[in-house]
Amino acid sequence: MAVVPSEVLTPMAEQTQPAESGPVHESERIVSLDLIRGVAVLGILLMNAVSFKFGSTPYLNLSAGGSETWLDWAVGIAGEVFVDQKFMGLFSLLFGAGMILFIDRASERGRRAVMLNLWRNSLLLLIGIVHGLVWQGDVLVAYAVASVFLVALRNLPNRALVSVGAVVFAMSAGCALIAQYMANTTDVSLAGLWTPGGFPTEEIISVPVLLGYFLRALGLILIGAGLYRAGFMNGRLPAKTYRLTAIVGLAVGLPLAVAGVVVTAVADYSREIAFVGQIPNTLGTIPASLGYMSLIILWSNRADSRLKRWLRNVGRMALTNYLAQTALGVLVLTTLLGDAGYVNRSAVLVFVFAVWGLQLWWSQAWLGRFVYGPAEWLWRVATYRRGQPLRRRAVVE
Repeated sequence: MAVVPSEVLTPMAEQTQPAESGPVHESERIVSLDLIRGVAVLGILLMNAVSFKFGSTPYLNLSAGGSETWLDWAVGIAGEVFVDQKFMGLFSLLFGAGMILFIDRASERGRRAVMLNLWRNSLLLLIGIVHGLVWQGDVLVAYAVASVFLVALRNLPNRALVSVGAVVFAMSAGCALIAQYMANTTDVSLAGLWTPGGFPTEEIISVPVLLGYFLRALGLILIGAGLYRAGFMNGRLPAKTYRLTAIVGLAVGLPLAVAGVVVTAVADYSREIAFVGQIPNTLGTIPASLGYMSLIILWSNRADSRLKRWLRNVGRMALTNYLAQTALGVLVLTTLLGDAGYVNRSAVLVFVFAVWGLQLWWSQAWLGRFVYGPAEWLWRVATYRRGQPLRRRAVVE
């Protein structure tokens, strides 16, 4: 992996600023990170929205609900190939990068960086627990727990962080094999996993399933930390590096996702393929996510545009927008339209587009008046345990 000079790696994002330093000027931000984060948080909704309406089962099993027409099947297959795990992969890579960025800058400022980070992620754990009470698909708890492992491994060289992350991620495929063995050799219930019903928390099969989810998140977080320190995410490596990563990453990752779709479809979405059928898509997550990230960075390095500014603002309010997506999804798709039989995957896609438009507008309007998103501001106040400026007019630019 290419390593760039230390001056290229100087962190500039607002998460790194100590409490007394005030907001970061637009010219000081790592704009590529904001843009990647904005694309990622909107992309996540494409898959999460399926769970808001149909539960967790149709997220993986396209035949388990919501696929009524050829268009529904097309939407579902496209989601499996181009979206599933990829945008959460981007988000996880960015979490690792953001955490390293936070620790490095806090250390430079003479703060107790590790303790401050652990406190910060304890708060994230609390946010995730509350969020999980609203919707079972929360990822923040996994991120908060994974942060402890990154703290322990943070001093590893870049290559070692990436290598360890890749091994940890690959272990999630082993969890899928264990889960499949249990499904094929016992009468354990797959309700909530592969067939409709509540998630079987009382079943032993939930252990390898949940462990696999966590290992995927942890592995990507470690990889993201290593790549950030190697200078990959700030957009300053040669353009040919990003072009090559995009070509190779998508050429490997997307065909693997297609293979997973084909394998499960040929097996008629049977119990015997429920978990192993997901392995190709899982293995394709890292290359595909890096391919997407490279394309976004290449785009970020081109002339600025209104769309890029809007997406960067969505990224600057990623936590707020992620939580707001859940609130809107639960309100509209779970509560108001939960029993509506006419709402299929295609209709859910219309909901996604509507939320995208709302969040693009909302993020632009909010950050035109305030320094941070509301959730980001509250998290920041709690992190430093002191008041923080919010309105732009209260800050000397």
